[in-house]
Amino acid sequence: MTPVTVIGAGLAGCECAWQLAGRGIPVRLIEMKPKKMTPAHVSENFAELVCSNSLRSDELTNAVGLLKEELRRLDSVVLASADHNRVAAGGALAVDREAFAREITERICAHPNITVERAEADAIPDGEVVIATGPLTSDAMAAEIQRLCPEFDLHFYDAVAPIVTLESVDMDSAFFASRYDKGTADYVNCPMDQAEYTAFVQELRNAKEAPIHGFDDGAVFEGCMPVEVMARRATVRSSRSVCATRAPERTTMPSCSSGATTPRAHCITLSASRRT
Repeated sequence: MTPVTVIGAGLAGCECAWQLAGRGIPVRLIEMKPKKMTPAHVSENFAELVCSNSLRSDELTNAVGLLKEELRRLDSVVLASADHNRVAAGGALAVDREAFAREITERICAHPNITVERAEADAIPDGEVVIATGPLTSDAMAAEIQRLCPEFDLHFYDAVAPIVTLESVDMDSAFFASRYDKGTADYVNCPMDQAEYTAFVQELRNAKEAPIHGFDDGAVFEGCMPVEVMARRATVRSSRSVCATRAPERTTMPSCSSGATTPRAHCITLSASRRT
């Protein structure tokens, strides 16, 4: 069979190489890490998750969950690794990101039909080629893509997922619960009254921000907006959606001292899963 070159060993590149190799097609997989790193990546492993460790819903009642099941039935290396290295996340499929990437790397490198080349691809080779370099494409490859597609502009949108440590949360007030009342109680919920929530949003607006890396010019993608941008845009009335997966008008919480219930105006759900 005609060999195929796959450039980029991220999620898409690894899956592409795996599916081709499984059909008996020789694959040359080119990955520039660790010889050349990006501003976001820290590991030499393939399929490195640099933002959230959640692959979203795993339920068959929605499109993303159905897609995952279809991929499982097609012998997906990404889904197999995700299932082997999943961590508690209610109805979502979240993973131990280091173990997830390590397993994919080991399986790809061990496949007899895949030859891995650790080098930067600075030109598009002849023959059958799949370019799967993602948003952190090297300058040389980006220029090659731009040369082939001069009518398209290339832009990278991203919002870094903030990490909140459990030790920083007052668990005398917060509580574990499921997300959207689905799955198991794997998320930390932080109830606030109106005054607390207003102060929280104001602190987000005034918080010190991380410096912007060179690959991100500050423009935001409306579907994955940084929480501080959401806070700046929001009014107090509309800001219930800031950083919240579920923000009911009134949340009832058990009181730690009396066993009575306390009304709360808002409830922030931290979107980081509890590891097992």
